[in-house]
Amino acid sequence: MHWDLLGPIDELEPAAQDPADGAPVSRASLQANLADAQARNTRLTARVQRLEKRLSQALGAQAWQESGLGAPADIDELQRKITRLEQHNVELTSAREEARSDLVAAREASRDLTGALNQRG
Repeated sequence: MHWDLLGPIDELEPAAQDPADGAPVSRASLQANLADAQARNTRLTARVQRLEKRLSQALGAQAWQESGLGAPADIDELQRKITRLEQHNVELTSAREEARSDLVAAREASRDLTGALNQRG
């Protein structure tokens, strides 16, 4: 932007007015509006790029699948097996943590009972 030209332009231009109520518009409010518009433009440009990328990926996947070049059935079965095994792993991990928690509780109960027996005797 040519900042050196703003001064002479301000001198030549009459004060801008708000079309809604005819009130004069300040330079600061115009600059704020411009900054808001530029920020919105930046956000919209980024959104368009993300949507274009998603569309490109979807169209590419569709073209790949329709071409018959997609993954063979055995690859799909392996993917399903991986998913099942991952779920089984999550279940086993949860069971292990539960067993570990039970073991900690049993040890604590054992210590309490041993302490109580030692105090009696």
